[in-house]
Formats: sequence, C-alpha cells, structure tokens
Amino acid sequence: MSLPFYQRLHQHYDLSYRNRDLRTAMSQYQQEKKSSAIYTHGSAAYSSRSSAAHRQESQAFSQASTSSYQQQASRATEFAHSSAVSQKAASAYDYGYSHGLTDSSLMLGYSSKLSPQTKRAKKSLLSGEEKENLPSDYMVPIFSGRQVHVSGITDTEEERIKEAAAYIAQRNLLASEEGITAAKQSTAAKQSTVSKQSTSTLHREEAIEKKSRKVAIREKAEHLSLKKTLEETEAYHKKLNEDSLLHAPEFIIKPRSHTVWEKENVILHCSVAGWPEPRLTWYKNQVPINVHANPEKYIIGSRYGMHTLEINACDFEDTAQYRASAMNAKGELSAYASVVVKRYKGELDETHSHAGVSTLPLSFGVTPYGYASKFEIHFDDKFDVSFGREGETMSLGCRVVITPEIKRFQPEIQWYRNGVPVSPSKWVQTHWSGDRATLTFSHLNKEDEGLYTIRVRMGEYYEQYSAYVFVRDAEAEIKGAPASPLDVVCLDANKDYIIITWKQPAVDGGSPILGYFIDKCEVGTDTWSQCNDIPVKFARFPVTGLIEGRSYIFRVRAVNKTGIGLPSRVSEPVAALDPAEKARLKSRPSAPWTGQIIVTEEEPTEGIIPGPPTDLSVIEATQSYVVLSWKPPDQRGHEGILYFVEKCEAGTENWQRVNTELPVKSPRFALFDLVEGKSYRFRVRCSNSAGVGEPSEATEVTVVGDKLDIPKPPSNIIPSRNTNTSVVVTWEEPKDAKELVGYYIEASVVGSGKWEPCNNNPVKGTRFTCHGLTTGQSYIFRVRAVNAAGLSEYSQDSEAIEVKAAIGGGESPDVWPDLSAAPAGLTDSRGGVHETSRPASKKDALLGRKLNKPSLPGSSHSLGQTEVRKVSETVQEELSPQPQKAAPKGKTPPSPPCDITCLESFRDSMVLGWKHPDKTGGAEITGYYVNYREVIDGVPGEWREANIKAISDEAYKISNLKENMVYQFQVAAMNIAGLGAPSAVSASFKCEEWTIAVPGPPHSLKCSEVRKTSLVLQWKPPTYSGRTPVTGYFVDIKEAKAKEDQWRGLNEAPIKNVYLRVQGLKEGVSYVFRVRAMNQAGVGKPSDLAGPVVAETRPGTKEVVVNVDDDGIISLNFECDQMAPNSEFTWSKDYVPTEDSPRLEVESKGNKTKMTFKDLGEEDLGLYSCDVTDTDGIASSYLIDEEELKRLLALSQEHKFPTVPVKSELAVEILEKGQVRFWMQAEKLSGNAKVNFIFNDKEIFEGPKYKMHIDRNTGIIEMFMEKLQDEDEGTYTFQIQDGRATGHSTLVLIGDVYKKLQKEAEFQRQEWIRKQGPHFVEYLSWEVTGECNVLLKCKVANIKKETHIVWYKDDREISVDEKHDFKDGICTLLITEFSKKDAGIYEVILKDDRGKDKSRLKLVDEAFKELMTEVCKAIALSATNLKIQSTAEGIRLYSLVTYYVDDLKVNWSHNGNAIKYSDRVKNGVTGEQIWLQINEPTPNDKGKYVMELFDGKTGHQRMVDLSGQAYEEAFAEFQRLKQAAIAEKNRARVVGGLPDVVTIQEGKALNLTCIVWGDPTPEVSWLKNEKPLASSEHCSLKFEAGKTAYFTISAVMTSDSGKYGLVVKNKYGSETSDFTVSVFIPEEEARKAEEPQKGDKKSK
Repeated sequence: MSLPFYQRLHQHYDLSYRNRDLRTAMSQYQQEKKSSAIYTHGSAAYSSRSSAAHRQESQAFSQASTSSYQQQASRATEFAHSSAVSQKAASAYDYGYSHGLTDSSLMLGYSSKLSPQTKRAKKSLLSGEEKENLPSDYMVPIFSGRQVHVSGITDTEEERIKEAAAYIAQRNLLASEEGITAAKQSTAAKQSTVSKQSTSTLHREEAIEKKSRKVAIREKAEHLSLKKTLEETEAYHKKLNEDSLLHAPEFIIKPRSHTVWEKENVILHCSVAGWPEPRLTWYKNQVPINVHANPEKYIIGSRYGMHTLEINACDFEDTAQYRASAMNAKGELSAYASVVVKRYKGELDETHSHAGVSTLPLSFGVTPYGYASKFEIHFDDKFDVSFGREGETMSLGCRVVITPEIKRFQPEIQWYRNGVPVSPSKWVQTHWSGDRATLTFSHLNKEDEGLYTIRVRMGEYYEQYSAYVFVRDAEAEIKGAPASPLDVVCLDANKDYIIITWKQPAVDGGSPILGYFIDKCEVGTDTWSQCNDIPVKFARFPVTGLIEGRSYIFRVRAVNKTGIGLPSRVSEPVAALDPAEKARLKSRPSAPWTGQIIVTEEEPTEGIIPGPPTDLSVIEATQSYVVLSWKPPDQRGHEGILYFVEKCEAGTENWQRVNTELPVKSPRFALFDLVEGKSYRFRVRCSNSAGVGEPSEATEVTVVGDKLDIPKPPSNIIPSRNTNTSVVVTWEEPKDAKELVGYYIEASVVGSGKWEPCNNNPVKGTRFTCHGLTTGQSYIFRVRAVNAAGLSEYSQDSEAIEVKAAIGGGESPDVWPDLSAAPAGLTDSRGGVHETSRPASKKDALLGRKLNKPSLPGSSHSLGQTEVRKVSETVQEELSPQPQKAAPKGKTPPSPPCDITCLESFRDSMVLGWKHPDKTGGAEITGYYVNYREVIDGVPGEWREANIKAISDEAYKISNLKENMVYQFQVAAMNIAGLGAPSAVSASFKCEEWTIAVPGPPHSLKCSEVRKTSLVLQWKPPTYSGRTPVTGYFVDIKEAKAKEDQWRGLNEAPIKNVYLRVQGLKEGVSYVFRVRAMNQAGVGKPSDLAGPVVAETRPGTKEVVVNVDDDGIISLNFECDQMAPNSEFTWSKDYVPTEDSPRLEVESKGNKTKMTFKDLGEEDLGLYSCDVTDTDGIASSYLIDEEELKRLLALSQEHKFPTVPVKSELAVEILEKGQVRFWMQAEKLSGNAKVNFIFNDKEIFEGPKYKMHIDRNTGIIEMFMEKLQDEDEGTYTFQIQDGRATGHSTLVLIGDVYKKLQKEAEFQRQEWIRKQGPHFVEYLSWEVTGECNVLLKCKVANIKKETHIVWYKDDREISVDEKHDFKDGICTLLITEFSKKDAGIYEVILKDDRGKDKSRLKLVDEAFKELMTEVCKAIALSATNLKIQSTAEGIRLYSLVTYYVDDLKVNWSHNGNAIKYSDRVKNGVTGEQIWLQINEPTPNDKGKYVMELFDGKTGHQRMVDLSGQAYEEAFAEFQRLKQAAIAEKNRARVVGGLPDVVTIQEGKALNLTCIVWGDPTPEVSWLKNEKPLASSEHCSLKFEAGKTAYFTISAVMTSDSGKYGLVVKNKYGSETSDFTVSVFIPEEEARKAEEPQKGDKKSK
C-alpha cells in the first residue's frame, strides 16, 4: 500500500527527527548547531540566547523557516497546521529558556506527534548529574528512545528537576560566552586572541539574528490570519448546509404486521429519513428490546437505510405490539406493527422440523411410526456413592439406553444436586456423547457434596437415577490447622459495604476455631487483601472500604491456635452498588441516547435542607459490629443526599459522629470499634449542599453482642441399619434453635476414640445416611448443630450399632428422606440423603423392618374430584329367604372375592374391605355376603352371618362385636346366576379402638381404560381418616413379578383426586398397584393391591373421538364392537356419572353413543369417560382442558361461518426496479378458487397496467404494477371465493402513506440505475490490523478496467502510488501508526463512463475515540511479557510493543500497590520499549510487578516476578555493570590537545599542551620511539594540577624527529596518545625542491 499524501507532507518532520537522533558522539556545540537547523517553528524562541552557537542556530532556523513558508503558502490546510505547531513550539521555547531548559528537553513533549512513519529512531539524552561529572568538552555516547514518559512526579521533585536543568543551561551559556576553559590560568595570552575573534563574529551574527526574527514574526502573523479565515469560512459553510437540510424524522416505509406460526422467523422492515440522521430504537409492548440480553432471539440491523428487526424461532410470548421509534434533533416519530404467533394443533408439518435435535414440544413422543409411542429408558454402568477430596477431579456418569432409538431426536439430560438443577460452570461441566451422560468436577469443593440425580427425558417419558457424593477436606498446609469454610455468599450489598456470610467447616484441626479472616479481590486483578485484622467468630461480616461500582470476590479462612487454614472457594462476583442502582442498570434500555432533553415546568427545589431519616433500626448486632438501616427522608430536593451516623452511650446525651471524614451514601451502615457489652443508641442526619438536617429519632438501646446464640446440641441420636457399608442416623432438633444452617455428623469405631466426619457440607433435616463404613464394625455417632453464631457442643454419643444390611436387604422407609425438593420420580437411589421431616415412628426406625421404600411423586393430569361413596352400614333385618331362580343360560356364579382387609376398627365394630372377584360369571355382581367367626387362643369358632341383605359395595361395617376379640372373615359374591363360593379365610383381626394418627388404607381399587402404555387407576377414600382429614394420596407401582423392594412412586406431590392416569407402562408387562392416603400426621398404610393388570391394548379397542359438525355442534363419540346384549354406555365427568347434567345430551344407538355439549364453556372443563357395562373393562376417556376448549370453540365458529384462512394479509412491497407488488397468501386454495381484484370499489382486470397471478398450490395471490401514478392512490381489495368459504383482504394507500410508497418506488428505481454502474456493496469501514495499523476498506461491485477509485481526506485527494486491482471487490487504504493527526472525514469515489458512487467515513469525535480505543487495544495486546534487564544504574523492567501512542495509558504496580515514582524509581517509553527503571535496587524491591496498559475501556496486564533467583541474578549483573561504568568513567585518558603530526623547522621551540583525565589523578609518562623519555634541559616534561601535561623542546634538532607517546595510567586503566615530530632544515628543503626542476629541463 502506498503512503497517503497527508503523511508525506509531514515527512520533513520525520527526517529532522531521525537526524536529531543520530547525534551521539559530537561536541555539545556541534550538537546544538545541527539541532537548530531541523526545526521550523519560529526564531522568537531563541531571543534569550546570546552565545555564538545559539546565533548560528538562529541563522539555520531562519533559513529553514523561509523554506517551510514557501511550501506552506501553496497548501493552506498544511499551512495552518504548521502555524499551530509553531505557536506551541515558540511558547515552549520561551518558557524553557526562561527556566534554563535545553532545546532537547523542550522538544520532548510533542516530537512523537510529528511523524507517521513506521520506524522510530533513537534519541540521545543526558541527565544533569551525569553532565556535571564529565570533564568539559567531553561527551559520553548514550542511547535513549524517541520519547520519555514520566508520571507521578511530586512538586518537590519537579522543582528540583527544573533547578538542575537551569543550572546546566546557565553553565553552558557562561562557558560559551566568556570562553572559560580548564586551562584558563596557564594560557591567558592565547585566550585573549580567541576572545577578539569571538567578538568580531558576534557582530556579524547579530544582524542575521535580527533578520530571522522579523521573518519569523511575519510568518506567525500571516499563519494566524490565514488560519482564522479558513476556520470562519468552514464554519459558515457547515452551518449553511446544516440549516438547509435539518428536518424531523419521517417513515418512508413503515413496519407492517405479521401473523406467523410457532418456530418460524419473522422480520420487521422500515425505512426512515431525516437530518441529522435519525437513531432508530425498537420496542416490544413499549419496552426497549435489549439485543445483548437475548442475542439469539433478536437481531437488529440497518443496511442502506433499511432498518430491520428479526425475531428468531417465534413462540407464543412474541405475540405483541412492536414500535419503531426514530429520533433526531428535530423531533421523534414512531410506527407500529403487530406480530401474532399461532400455535399449530394439526398434523406435524415436516417442513418446520429442523435436522438434528427435534424442535417439537416435549409432549410429543415421536417415532417413525406415529405419535405418543413409548420410550423405554434404562441406565447401565451407573455411578455409585462416591468419595472425593477437595482439589481433586471427579466424574459421575452412566450409559443411557433408550428404545426405540431415534437419531433425529435426542434426550434431554439434566443433572440435579439436592433437587436443584446443576448448571455448567468453571467448577463443573456436563457432557452428553450420544449414549453416555457425564458430570465432571474439575476442582472438587465441599460445596459440591450432596445427592446427585441424573434425569433423562424423552418426550413425555423420563427416568432418573441418584447417588450421593461425599467430599473430604484437603490436606492442611499447617498440621493442626482448621479446614476451609464453605458456601461463601453475599448476603447484602450496597455502596458502602457488602455483608459476606459462610458456613463453618466440620473439621477444626484438633483445637477450637478462634475466628475467621475474610479476604477480598477486585474482579480483574489477582491481588487478595485481608479485610479484618482480628478474627471474627460470627459467620457473617460486613466488608467496607470498597470502591463504588466495582465488583469483588471474597474468600474466608479459618484460624485456630495452630495456624490459618486453607481458603474457601471464592464467592460469586458482587458489585458495590445499591440494590436500586443494580435494578436500574439491569433495566436500562438498550436504545442509545439520542440527545433529546425533556424539560418540565416544575420548579427545582434547590437549597432545601433534607429532613430527618425515618424508620431507623438495628437490623443486625454482633460482638464485632452493628448494622443500621433507615429510610431516606421525604423532604430531600432533587440532588443526592449523604448521611452522617451518630452514636452515644446509653444514659447520656454525648452524641459523637461516627463517619466524619467519609459520609455514607446508602441508607445502611455498619459500625465497628464498639465496646462489647456496652449499650448504645444511634441516630442519623442527612446532608446536601444546603446543609445538614435534623437528626432522626434515636434507636432503642442496643447492647453490643451476638443476638444469635450458638445452638444447643441435638438429642436422641438413633442409628439404624441400612446396607453393608452405611447406617442411617436420626436425631431430634435442639430446642429454641434459631437460623439453623444444618448439622454435622461424626462417626467413631467403638473403642478407637477417633472421630471422623460423615459429611463436610451441613445437612438439613434430622436424618442422614452415613456411607463408607466398614462391614461388621461397630460404630457410635454424634451430631452438632450449626448456625451463623457457631457450632453447638457435640450431642451425646449414640448407642453402638454393627454395620450390616437390614433384614431382607431392604431399606426402611423411615431412613429415606422427604424428597419433595428433589426431582420427580427418583429411582434406584442409594445415596446418603437428608430431610426436614422427622421419623413417623422411632420404633420403626429402630426395628429396621423389611418395609418398602416410600413412593416418590410423579406428574399426573389434574383430573378433578370424584364423588366419595360411604361404606354402607346395614341394619340386620330378618327377612324370609327368597326361592332361588334358575340360572340364565350361559351365566355362572362369580368367583370368590379376595384380599380381605380391615379398613377401620372400633371398640365393638370393624369395617372390612375386599377385592372384586376375578370372574363375574358373565353377569354383573349384584351383592356380597359376609361371614365371621371368633378365634380364641388360636382356635376358630363357628361361622356367623354378618348381613342378611346383600351389600353392593366392596366394604362393610360389622357391628356388635366384642372388644379385644380376634375375628376371621369370609366374603361371597353373587350375581343373577347365584351365590358364588366363599373367599379364603382372612387373616385374624383384633377388634379394638384404632388410635393411630395417620389414615387407614384406601379401598376398592379398580383399573380401567387399560392400554399398552397407560391405564386409569380408581379407588375409594379410606374409611378411617386418622386424626385429621385426608389431604391426598400416593400411588405406587411395581411389576407383578418384581420383589417387594421394587415399589416406586408415581406422583411426587400428593394428589387430591381418587383416580390417576398411569403413563409410561411397558407393553405386555403385568403390573400391580397400591394407594396410600395422607393427612397432616403422615402417610398411612398401603391399600390392598390392584391387579395384576397386563399393559396391552386389546384388539378392537377404540377411543373417544371429538367431532364438530357443519353447524358447529361439538360432541364426543364412542363406538364399541364387543358389547353384550345387556351392555350399556355410561358417561361420566371426572369419573362421576353425568346422567342429570343439564349441559349435556347423550344419545346411544346400537354400538354407538354420542354426548353433545349444549353450550361448551369453562364449566365443561374436565375428563370425560365412557364405560361399557357387562364387558371386560372396555372404556375410553377424553380430556378437555383450556387449550382444547379454545381449539374446539374456534373450530365450531369456523364450521358455522367458513372463511378462507389467510396466512398473510394484503401487503405491498417495492421490487428491485421500482415495480410495485401487491400480494397476500391464503392457507390453501382449491382448484375452483376465484379471486376478484377491486380498486376503489371497481373491479380491475389484467392488462398493460395490471399483471395478476394466482398460485393455488401455495395460496399466493399477486398483482404487479410497473409504476405508481397519482391516480393510483386509493383502496385495494382482493376478494376470494372458494366453495362455501369466502375471504378478503384490503389495503388502504392514501395520503402520506401513498406518497411515501411512491417515493420509495422511485428511490428503488434510482437505486437500480445506480447499480448499473460501479457502486458500493459495503460502504467504507475500518479495522485495526495485527500490526496495529488502521485499514480503511470497502467492497465494490460492477467494476471494470476503466473504473477509477479516488481517496480523499477532508476534501483533499490522497495520492496513491499503487493502482487498485479490485481483487475480491475490496478496496483498502492503510494508515500506519494511526494517531490524532489522522482524524478527519475520509471519502472514496468510484467512477467510470457508466457513472460514479461515493462513500464517506467520519473519523472524528466519538468515532475517532472508538477507533483510537481499538488501536490502543491492539497495541496493548502486542505487548510482550515483562523482561528483566540490568543496567549500570539498576534494574529495568520492560515490554516491547508494536509502537506507542499517548492515548495508551501505562500504570505500574508492585505487589498489588501502585508504584510511587521518584528519582530512584522511574517509568517511561523509549521507542517501542515501555520500561520501569529501579535505580540502586534493594531487597524491598523484590516482588511481583504488573504493568497495566489501559486502552480507554479495559486494562491489559503484563507481569513479572522479581524475586528469588531472578532478583539475585539481576542484582549481581547490576553490580557488575555499575563497577564497569565507574571504571570507564574514572579511568585515565587523554582528553585532547596533542596533534597527530608536528612538522617544525630546526631550531624552533616546540610547545605542546595536553589535557588528561582520571580519578584518581593518573600517572603521566612519555615515550620516544616506544622507549621511555625522561625530562631534561633539552626536552622539558611537566604535569601540573593533575590535568595538564606540557611537552617543551626549546630548540628542536633533527635528532628530535620521531614517534612520541603520552602514557596516562591510574588504577582503572591506562591510555596512550601518540604523535609524530618531523624536524626539517630549510636549506635542504629548498635544494630538494630545485632538483626536480633541473631534471625536467634536461629532458627537454
């Protein structure tokens, strides 16, 4: 890429900049002379300098200024820029020389702004102290960067630097003007001659200086005048253009309403005009749409003036009114559109299904063969109870087998911990490989301990499995130190403090925990600081000293007498903000601020002193702190208020202000430094700019101390057997316990005396399963309660128990928890769990009986409430026996009833229940007879009849029995064929008053509507309800052949109905069911079993079908092909007969029945079932819920008044060439559908102006017009006739709406014409390259070879050497080392013979700041890691960047604290190197150094650890370099004075003077022809004042010719300076000169 013109114009600055950096080994005079020739900034800055060097500098400067002026006269913009620079330079020089500063230091401030070149040369700088230590006229070459940045200089240091600079400048000035040298005393005569010559030169250069000053003054005046003229002209034209273009927003195309199906996408379009360009914001129901909060839901775009809002995967909640609001400085305008989302209820449209995971609702169980097929979910290779340790990794997983397998549908996998869903985080990750689900802990913490459940859901079906995970403490770094606390969370946060709470650890390390230390760390850093100096015992602490608005994380460490334990897991980040401020930030609109200011006429209430706060109270008090809370005053004005808190001891009125220096911003405050045990009162005052208000009412007397007491220990610890490696422990909650966090359980082998924790995360409830025990060992247990105040004392030890499986291998229901908080339907769980409810019976827990696991709830339909029938009590009546009739043909007596049970027992009566006979004999059961007998000492007596009249129910109350007598019973059933055989003898029941609190068992269980995957279970309430009424039922299920421990629950929460639809059965499997009733006291005994029932759909089974006829009448229809002669249809609602319902009408004929709804409404919601009597349980049901009700009513309305369903109403759109398309879409059209096109109540037909088209396959109806004329304004209607159904859609195009449409059509026509030539596809934009340069780019199309592209900046053409090849249609302009001078308006123009197009990009104001931020970010990211470099002065830490700009802020910190800069510690930038110099390092300089590069938004850190070996090596290298520098500085050397060759006439006197240097004073010796030379009368050798050596020969002779050497030597080194003396004789020289001439004459 070629260099832009505006960078070329600045190239002379860069060249001068580079030339100045080459000055390293010159004398100070030559250095200043050359530097004066490279600046073109006005000679007035040099007026105070009078040395000869400065005058020559002025002459060169004047010439350069004149040359610069000639160039700038032809370039007005550059001319003005140079003038501004000149002014700044002149001011800087005036200030600098008035304070004694050198020109090199003056140019330091802005030299980097002059050059845009890629590479930077290095400058040469020398400090004042180094110059003082050097001999005169000697300069040490020193490398330095292009610019030095020093920040943080104190006032004292800055004054000292100015004084040092002034001293150096003054010394140099006097030395140059007065001609002072080191040899002044010995060479006075020679200095006199030099002084005269200097005086004559002075007069010549004064005239040149005066002339150059005049030129500079004239230049500056002309620059200022021209710059002012240009600025006024530009401002005038800018204002003129803006005033002519300003107008309010107006919508060219308004967004139109849409009706879409669920899961479809919809896009709202609109186009708006206005100047300045309006800002458009989208609203949903008057709430701004936040794209960042829903990045996958909404996409807002703006392209070529067309604004779009795309809503992805529409659901029912997206039905709303959407508003597009356009706003600029002239006003605001809104346009509205509605989106209606329809829910699909018909057959599945395969076109809406996406590949991969199904997007269907989970209520669909989809297989390749249809819907509602059953999925069977099994778990293989399951995870078991697991044990881990803090810091370790752990993985839980199992293989999931789903049949049938459907690749297009994937299961939903969800993990739970203690019933709460587990979300992926940096601590835990979930993975699903297609057949195996895994939960991985990357770093175990005690917070991860708990019951883990995996739930696999496939459609309506799910299964789940659970196991417990235990996490042990990590090994302590200090033996005997306590374990780490856990669950560190933020309890409360505001501007002034954040309250942190945590849970105490179970392990104290062997000695009591003395307290806790809280550490904080600001988010984005890694520096932890301790918040409290004294350990706090209360597990809650307010952290103060926070910076408002910043986020922090916290951790807690426990301490005992041994030491400090490991820190806890860090908390979640929390911001130091008030809750109201957080809510305001969360609800902040996503739309940008448009600059509109709403002015109200309400008078501001400035100057009002705020009133007193209200409702002041102490919300928390501990021995360490007290927290106050109050409400702001009602009288406060419009400005913010601050609070002052005051305290006084009880009984006095000596009020003291607590926060004098730091007012409180939030209406809450934490007070520390209170004396424990003393009583205080508190009050609060408000203040603002008007003053301090009256105090609030004082609080009640508060005693400083913990209000929350440590809980008492639990009691009644009872262990019970569970498995071969686990024991269930129960206990009673301590009395008067407050705010309990949970319990810790410990176990100990009997006799060992060593206690081990069973859990490291406090468990709630009073029951826990302790795992990991040794089979056969005897253990004892103890429990501690935990709250924020601390841990209770240990409970008494439990009785010893041997670890082995409970009897029969089952688990007592009393040892299982209440899993109401766990996910539904947990199966195969064997992990340690806990619950909040206490055991129903201590006796049950101790016995460890072989009981079934309690059923767990599952989901079920809400089916209503059925009528409860009472058990019939019959009065024994003496009736004469009736003669038995002959049995009808084909009928037989029923089989015996079974499963006789006692439902309720009183003192003198009992209620029996039994099951229906398996075989009815082909006829309906008409009644039952009951017999009973007494059993005395195991010997049964004679049978007696309990009832004479047959009873119809399957339950009966037998009265007049003997109290405490044991009875046995028999039951026989009868039908029309006669009395069947009696049942088997029941078990023995004792007649006694039942006093149990829980209800008795339900009875009369019945299965109906049996299908291959479901059935309906019905039952009757228990006759004995217990001490309180029955509140619900639990239903259990197991396979008929399964063991007793395989029972599982169907419902998680108790159901109130006396029926339940059981889903998820396996086809062909036989099941049994039981039901348990529940009241407030607990769950009662299970009922007798219902079943076994085989899950199968019998051949010929039909379902209830809903029908809506052409008249809109809704009915339920059922048909049965297996009816007996006497069979009848029985309809019921929620399994209650509907015989007398006035809202229904039933009509049955043959094997068909129909139930018609007279007026279907909300009163008819429920489950409708139809049973067929005298059959083997043939029945079916149909559910009408709210959704089905809406669907049926809509369908009824549609059948009454058929309409053609419309997908899209009539709409208009502009096509590419400006054509107008009117279109609408119907749901479907038949082949006979007709459409009439109406315009202004007149039918129009196809012709030259109108083109019509109807697509009956898609239902799209279209009409095209080439162009809109004025006469086309009006109303357009499409009328559809399709059989009986009709439909129409109308579009009104009049007024402004039509004009905008007409303009848009014309605009599209012109846009199409524009695209016929070269044009922009993507307009000009920018990006920051990897080399930190700025690349302007655009994408073009329709380009040919003759197409030219021209770049402009601020309306000035940018010359580009390389010709654009338009590769991939991309045009670019590279700007290297982007800085402030590159700000401006860029424009690119495409043109050829077909036309032209242009694009503009403004890089000014906010746009420039945004780009500069990205540039700084790229530079910051290019920074290398910090490196360590030793120098002679100390240690340097540095990082290299691509290049440096002033906008990139650099901050250094040491061990988390900002570095305070001084003479010893400095920072700066040298070229591409950002460094921190530590002079004379000490051990205190060890530690971690962080360099933060702030790009304007975020900080980027680079760090290095200067400690240990790194520090030692750097320090050793520094010492070495320091000694080497000292040696180099002080070694003996010859400064000057000796010539290389001396040619002298014989007899003349030779005097040579030489200046030497060295510390200590060097030894001087002389050599002649490499042999020592001693002083003599002929050759005098002297060395005076330790600096000057003299070589004198009074009368030279030819023998004196030769090579001489001066050798200087001290302890740091030596140096030899050689010179040659050549002595000639005048006569010999003349003769030698004549001899060649004679030879020439002879040759001639």
